[in-house]
Amino acid sequence: MTVLALDLGGTNLRAGLACGPVAPDALPRPVLHLPAPAGLAAFRRAVDDLIARHRPEAIGVAIPGLARGTVCDWVPNLPWLDGVDLAALFPAQPVRLANDAHMALGAEAAAGAAKGQRAAILLAIGTGIGSAVLAHGRVMRGGATSFGWACADLSAPGASVHGWLESVAAGPALDRAAQSIGLADGPALIVAARAGKPAAAAALRPACIALGTALAGAVALTGVAMVIVAGGVAGAMDVMGPVIRARLTAHLPPHLRNVILVPAAFGSGASLAGAALAASGHPVFEETPA
Repeated sequence: MTVLALDLGGTNLRAGLACGPVAPDALPRPVLHLPAPAGLAAFRRAVDDLIARHRPEAIGVAIPGLARGTVCDWVPNLPWLDGVDLAALFPAQPVRLANDAHMALGAEAAAGAAKGQRAAILLAIGTGIGSAVLAHGRVMRGGATSFGWACADLSAPGASVHGWLESVAAGPALDRAAQSIGLADGPALIVAARAGKPAAAAALRPACIALGTALAGAVALTGVAMVIVAGGVAGAMDVMGPVIRARLTAHLPPHLRNVILVPAAFGSGASLAGAALAASGHPVFEETPA
């Protein structure tokens, strides 16, 4: 079986191809990496070209928003997708559509950091902050948890497009923190913090504190034993993780302080791996049992 996996984010469109039995522990072979399309026509052209070249038998698509069946319900960073039925857009192949964090958690549960876990939370931190919950060994569906809207600031007025946690800890917030000390962007800030630059560590700290504080509420509510960080910052957990962990522990009762905080084993490719597994019908994406 040949499946085409698409990870459509607010910043990039990435595609991968998996041939034969889709291996849960393998990333799809990269076949495309472009800036996110500016509109539906450009997206359709890019995918139609991939279909023509690779002739997939199924397509898995990860999006940074709400999915209902094969319909994109609400995608804040890509509003041109709202209401689009991908099965109608690409009728020649079955399409499996899900929130990008759901896809990432599926990959991590199948063969990554959450393999063997019954319950876990995943945060996908990139242009925004997506989230997903593993319960009874299955990815919970029926909507997309929206942890980017978690709030730890009583003075925050609230917003309908970008939540509080996104505003202080997602990719654009890290870019702003970097630029406040004369660096180009978030990745440059991470590099500088890893090199031991005090100004970089100080600029990065508020985002880490916000993430740890907000996560404590989620862990306290669900009692999960593991929190996985995916998306663009998965590779930065060596510098962000200790501060997040300290704040997380400080706001939890003693019996929950052993919660494991780990980067996604599939790194920034977790959503792409999950899209391939979903398209191939992996059981981790079956409905959660009652």
